[in-house]
Amino acid sequence: MLVREQLTMSEYRDKDPLIHGIQSKIRVVPNFPKPGIMFQDITTLLLDPKAFKDTIDLFVERYKGKNISVVAGIEARGFIFGPPIALEIGAKFVPLRKPKKLPGKVISEEYVLEYGKDCLEMHVGAVEPGERALVVDDLIATGGTLCAAMQLLGYLRT
Repeated sequence: MLVREQLTMSEYRDKDPLIHGIQSKIRVVPNFPKPGIMFQDITTLLLDPKAFKDTIDLFVERYKGKNISVVAGIEARGFIFGPPIALEIGAKFVPLRKPKKLPGKVISEEYVLEYGKDCLEMHVGAVEPGERALVVDDLIATGGTLCAAMQLLGYLRT
């Protein structure tokens, strides 16, 4: 496991060679999927085993020893990063999926996007009361996906 002094996020970006190496492997695609968007393409990071491992190691360093028993990954990028993080910190992995993708009994949570509505589902009983969870997703825009995940995990009550 990596050991570092406590730094702010901006100090990490400025000083940490791992962060610089990871950032250099993420391709920026202008105007995708629509004009004005600067898409951060992680597929180029996944092609580099060292950069991918360094990314996982940074998450593990941050969350190991924090009593996290659940890593919940939101479809689809949460499925790439969530399982290796879960394995390394000794937690179970719980997929949060789009509707009708999970077999068996599920609970659902609808949420609002900047362009419409969507829904996440999770297996009933995947998370027990009192478990501490880490949610892995690719970005936060409106916060709707994160709020839906927190609702499914039992952290928000309406």
